[in-house]
Amino acid sequence: MTEIIGVKFKKGGKMYYFDPKGKKINKKQPVIVETAQGIRYGIVEVENKIINNEKIDFEIKPIIRIATEEDNIQYNKNLEKEKEAHSIFVEKVKKYNLDMKLIDVSLTYDLNKIIFYFTSDGRVDFRELVKELAAIFKMRIELRQIGVRDEAKIVSGIGICGRPLCCATFLRDFHPVSIKMAKDQKLSLNPTKISGACGRLMCCLKYEQEAYEELTKDLPNEGDIIKTDLGIGEVLSVNVLRQVIKAAVRKTEQDIPSLEFFNVSEIEIIKRKIIKEEICMEELKGIED
Repeated sequence: MTEIIGVKFKKGGKMYYFDPKGKKINKKQPVIVETAQGIRYGIVEVENKIINNEKIDFEIKPIIRIATEEDNIQYNKNLEKEKEAHSIFVEKVKKYNLDMKLIDVSLTYDLNKIIFYFTSDGRVDFRELVKELAAIFKMRIELRQIGVRDEAKIVSGIGICGRPLCCATFLRDFHPVSIKMAKDQKLSLNPTKISGACGRLMCCLKYEQEAYEELTKDLPNEGDIIKTDLGIGEVLSVNVLRQVIKAAVRKTEQDIPSLEFFNVSEIEIIKRKIIKEEICMEELKGIED
């Protein structure tokens, strides 16, 4: 068994785990740790926790120390330097006429390296830019190109549900989201209704997908022909959550069809209808991830 704490370096950022060295560390308490990027100042998000060694597939380094008042002062100074670096970077990008949009700046606590996160539609030759930035800041320079989903995670915002973006609050990693999920959940395939702030498919489509797959495996689709105790019918609509099918049923071909409701256990699918896409798939290109 191993004792760990969870630390974040940016709001909405990824969680990293460290050995508290036997110290009781409270949530929201700042600590100084060593990472692959250098010495970092982070905030504890997960208090002391004992986990099974079998669950550990990564190196757990011990914390350097619980942050002191001097550390807090230095961290605030670094934040001011990040703002200054942001302005300088934007100015230099204009100078070299580069197609780059700066999203975030991260300065290591020990002032050993500064990382600039940016987005761009294509590859960018920023060699001259890096040389000038290194001359200005006198430290290691790293330019990291990120995707639109990472941009939304860093910038944050409000989703169509009225709540802060999932990626900027609790999602640690991005999971693949597909058009099939929207179809399975009977959602409109209008790109504007199933896309998030990043322009890609909404992450929340993943949340209920497993349940919908289980619920829809025995259900017919609209237009399918079914056999019931009341006769042969055509499916008009399907309520996935209630497992109820609405169908136009007639006992004989001469009868006027009547609207009836059935549970999934009360019907037998005898003919599947070939489903035609409601919208051109070309419109959905670029939003699937």
